[in-house]
Amino acid sequence: MTMNRRTLIIRGAAVLLAARARPASAQAAPVLIEMKGSPRGERVAFVPSGVGVAPGTVVRFVNRDAGNSHTATTYHPDILDRPQRIPDAAQPWDSDLLLPEDAFEVTLTVPGVYDFYCVPHEHAGMVGRIVVGTPDDTGWQGPATDPGDLPDAALAAFAAVDVILAQGAVLPPGGDPT
Repeated sequence: MTMNRRTLIIRGAAVLLAARARPASAQAAPVLIEMKGSPRGERVAFVPSGVGVAPGTVVRFVNRDAGNSHTATTYHPDILDRPQRIPDAAQPWDSDLLLPEDAFEVTLTVPGVYDFYCVPHEHAGMVGRIVVGTPDDTGWQGPATDPGDLPDAALAAFAAVDVILAQGAVLPPGGDPT
């Protein structure tokens, strides 16, 4: 019986050590960004529109707008030849059109500022910003300063990096559209 108890204790300790060795991002739930619209469709937004996360965080986009399809698309020349507004070492992403209640996930590992938009609703200011890490992180890249070909509504809707870092998450201008 002593041998069985010893084996059980050793195996239990090994399981606990393995669980502690997993990266925190593997244990944490994804950060949620919802795509929303007002009942008549005159306002659309990512909620929150600005969020700060640690490197390695999974971000999950969910379309909660019953009346529209949306995308979560990074600004990058590889996607629709848009100006780059993500860190140089980061991988661009495009969710394609998400129907109501569809979801898309991306893991962000490179520190810096990621600007993204909804392809069909960018002109309405449906943009967002994710700040990965802090300016103190090695390789951190700040926000793009060239407005490029972005519509004025999009440029006006980006949350300030310092506000995102201070608050953790920021609602879109005008608040939640629902």
